[in-house]
Amino acid sequence: MDILQQDIMYLTGVGPRRREILKKELGICTYRDLLEYYPYKYVDRTKVYHISELVPDMPFVQIKGHILSFEEFDMGRRKKRIVAHFTDGHGVCDLVWFNGTQYIYKNYFIGKEYVVFGKPSLYNQRFQFTHPDIDDASELQLNNMGMQPFYTTTEKMKKSGMTSHAVEKLTKTLIEKLATPLPETLPDFITQRLHLISRDEAMRKIHYPKSVEDTQRAQMRLKFEELFYVQLNILRYASDHRRKYRGYNFKTVGTQFNWFYSHNLPFELTNAQKRVMKEIRADMGSGRQMNRLLQGDVGSGKTLVALMSMLIAIDNGYQACLMAPTEILAEQHLQTKRLFAGYEHTHRAAHRHRKGQEAQRSNGRTHRRFHSHCCGNTRHYRR
Repeated sequence: MDILQQDIMYLTGVGPRRREILKKELGICTYRDLLEYYPYKYVDRTKVYHISELVPDMPFVQIKGHILSFEEFDMGRRKKRIVAHFTDGHGVCDLVWFNGTQYIYKNYFIGKEYVVFGKPSLYNQRFQFTHPDIDDASELQLNNMGMQPFYTTTEKMKKSGMTSHAVEKLTKTLIEKLATPLPETLPDFITQRLHLISRDEAMRKIHYPKSVEDTQRAQMRLKFEELFYVQLNILRYASDHRRKYRGYNFKTVGTQFNWFYSHNLPFELTNAQKRVMKEIRADMGSGRQMNRLLQGDVGSGKTLVALMSMLIAIDNGYQACLMAPTEILAEQHLQTKRLFAGYEHTHRAAHRHRKGQEAQRSNGRTHRRFHSHCCGNTRHYRR
């Protein structure tokens, strides 16, 4: 059995209760899910500051020293604020907790040396760290820590003790458990030509990089892999679709197109419009379904190209439909279509969320009918 398919419950530090939290809040059910839950930012843990060096509005920093004493402040309704006075020999700051009294007194001791990591803030002319991460200085090798990862967690997770630091510990346990390298998913000729690191190295460095360069190389590898397989799936889908469904063959460029081009077009097409029309004409005559994105600046003539393509369909005995995402845009297209003197224009605004206004297909008695459909949506979004 692939170790990455193992249920997350069996990872040391998880268990049944945390498993349910991870599944419900983050969708993490297996080792693979946790391994692919990437940090959203990193903080440099290689530098240790003196308390005297702290200034307001600093980011996350770490200091090294020992606790001088504890102090408690009553906050009402049986709540207390616990303050530990901390020194590194260069100044004094406060470590503050608003809950977890028993845990604090059980795990942190006066006189013992700790490494404190958190965001300093100024309160009553003294710097304080609220709910900081604290590690035993004798067990922590700062020069090997590199960049500390931070993971997105929900409010419910935080109330259950599943903070970013807790997720970090779980990923560290998992990575240490992976004794053999992860299998490679990209061929050598791609990784070598693009100088991409291996998937195993990327997975380890994305969670525990030693430097900014490590994070960049890991992110590059994983982003490339994701987009590479997305593109492969798109190509596979397109290939299967072409084999399964044949398109109509528009063989003729007839009188409708030529009359419009000669009599109704008040200006000459740009070279780009001519080139695109030539490509579209080739697509429409190939017998394959055309799926084309026409990209251009505002006012570059994209709508005109679409209308001329519709005329090719009409010349071959078919109807044409121009769809717009909003009613306003549909109205604008209707005005554009009035260039077609003598043509029958049908303008329908089909909002799916308005009962009885869904557009119906034309009965086929005329090929010179243009429909502007405004496509509504039944979803409503709330802040």
